[in-house]
Amino acid sequence: MRLSSLVRPAAQQVVDVVTDQRERRGLIIELVIVGILTFGFSAISAILSLIELQLTSGVGNATVALNPSQSTVGAIDFLRQLMSAIRLYAIAALGTYLLWRGGVILGRVGLGRIRTPDLPPGLLLAAVIGLPGLGLVAAARALGINAHLIPSEPGPWWHWALYILLAIGNAAAEEIVVVAYFITRLRQLGLSENGSLAASAILRGGYHLYQGVGAGIGNVVMGVIFGRYYQLTNRVWPLVIAHAVIDVVAFVGYALLHNHLSWVG
Repeated sequence: MRLSSLVRPAAQQVVDVVTDQRERRGLIIELVIVGILTFGFSAISAILSLIELQLTSGVGNATVALNPSQSTVGAIDFLRQLMSAIRLYAIAALGTYLLWRGGVILGRVGLGRIRTPDLPPGLLLAAVIGLPGLGLVAAARALGINAHLIPSEPGPWWHWALYILLAIGNAAAEEIVVVAYFITRLRQLGLSENGSLAASAILRGGYHLYQGVGAGIGNVVMGVIFGRYYQLTNRVWPLVIAHAVIDVVAFVGYALLHNHLSWVG
């Protein structure tokens, strides 16, 4: 693959550009609604949190808990955590449904059945993003531009099962909506590949700013790599696999090995 195809990929031929003005308005309205209901509000809230922290104690002195307990009552905590996971899967389903309902052939935009060949590139992408990501987090903490990460709380066995369920849900929601759905809709509106890539990556970085500037920058980079991979291959499941592996390590691995990884958070 030539470098030029990575920097300036050829125009996509997966979906047709919508030219009817009424249909275009409908797509724009749908994009705004989906963006607000899924990750747009999260991005705005994260930006406000970052500004608030910077104006008060400073980002470097803040703490962010990974999957904190949502109740002191075990059964209520379980149900609330389960509801959070279900919401993530519903977000992924919403993006998929809207594309299908709009006449998009799901297999052509990477939302067909998951296949065994999706696993190797997924694991490779997890390593490409995850390993340098540890160094970025540590550097951001040292520079005081990232919050201190509090690992997931230990507890009964179902905590670990829920953490894995949440990790997969995060991966499905973010990659299907922020990558597959948004890039496909922006392609239908005639936006260039680089333009749709930038929009997707900035959105991803925006809703991670609650962890600090370093997390935002790191997720923009992740968004560029994942988004370009999707644009070149039209395969989303390797991204879901990669993201799920990264989040399982963050939710479960970091909790189990926190004493040996104190330099990270």
